[in-house]
Amino acid sequence: MKLQQNIRENFELAIDTVREHKLRSFLAVLGVTIGVLLMILVVVLVEGFRTTIQDEITSSGVNTAWAWRFNQGPSNGRRPREERARKPLTLEDGNAVLQLCPAVKQMTIAIYNWQKPHSVRYQNNEVQGDEFRGTFATYPEVDSSEFMKRGRFFTEAENTHRENVIVIGEDVATALFPTLDDALGKEVLVDGSSFMVVGVFEKPVGGIGTNDQDRRVVIPYHTFTKIFPASFEVFIGILAYPGKLDTAVDQAREVLRRRRNVPYDKPDDFSIQTNAEAVQQFNDIIGGVALVIVVLSSIGLLIGGIGVMNIMLVSVTERTREIGVRKAIGARSRDITWQFLFEAMTLTGTGGIIGILVGSGVVLLVPEVSSLKAVVSLWAVILGFTVSVGIGLLFGVWPATKAARLNPVEALRYE
Repeated sequence: MKLQQNIRENFELAIDTVREHKLRSFLAVLGVTIGVLLMILVVVLVEGFRTTIQDEITSSGVNTAWAWRFNQGPSNGRRPREERARKPLTLEDGNAVLQLCPAVKQMTIAIYNWQKPHSVRYQNNEVQGDEFRGTFATYPEVDSSEFMKRGRFFTEAENTHRENVIVIGEDVATALFPTLDDALGKEVLVDGSSFMVVGVFEKPVGGIGTNDQDRRVVIPYHTFTKIFPASFEVFIGILAYPGKLDTAVDQAREVLRRRRNVPYDKPDDFSIQTNAEAVQQFNDIIGGVALVIVVLSSIGLLIGGIGVMNIMLVSVTERTREIGVRKAIGARSRDITWQFLFEAMTLTGTGGIIGILVGSGVVLLVPEVSSLKAVVSLWAVILGFTVSVGIGLLFGVWPATKAARLNPVEALRYE
């Protein structure tokens, strides 16, 4: 009971001191406020960015894997010589995977031509198709993120007969036509070749930023190879039976190694990546970036802590006589210590609360200006408040110890 009373008295003294010196107290905790604000923003935005990208990666399905001749992941703009020397995957490789791998339910091929940008034109309107590819009718089955907004996807018969049909992204359709419905059945020009629009993709939900646009332009695989016979860059999409993705990947790897004559003691000269692996790879990257940003944002907390310690040292000097009076009437050294520690923690805790409130307000605006999923979680609030109070405890130790060690007789004589 006595301990609780002492704590309450010390807390009340700390609050009174903060009230008496409002401006000085605010300036003292400004650094802590900014530090906590930055910490809340960093934690929430990084988590929101991670969640958004993870949802996008996994949107193509949990039973899907992708094979390519290059190692998938960051390339820093240039592939190693060994990767560039690899022979591309082929349509025959994909067919072999489908036929020889019992765990593979379906397969699709996507072929690209990245030698130049591809323009899509309708009358006087023109737009660049950033993701121009040829593929099979099985593509939407393998990649479950491909949803139709209007119309349909092309059929395997249209692919086999090399029909000039096309499915375009929602933003491409919006740029070319007054409405999405107007796009269906219209003839558009892609690099000078005429195609009839049979479908419009639905724009994926979520994105990295507000400038993300759905500029997909997809035509049948055999039509693509007819128009661009020199194209060779192929992705193989693999859809496994439920619960058999790892088995399907192992089987596909064995088939591709055998077809590409890879020696048993040599690594793969291709890559197969599942969505789970892509998410883990991304988390590793974003985790390192987040750590660096958090360390940088902690500089604000450090500056705020130094400011609080400086103010507390000034406060100890100003209240030397008060400390002497308290000691003369029976206050113990630990009572004085806790008085100043509580004062320091009250200052930084107040700064932390302000930082949390301001940071939360800023975070609430993020979904309004971008597609990031930004929500202030309870653990981020607890972390921000705990860190702010901890800063006060850490940087208040020296001033509190200095106050507790004052000699009461000399303190009473202090002018």
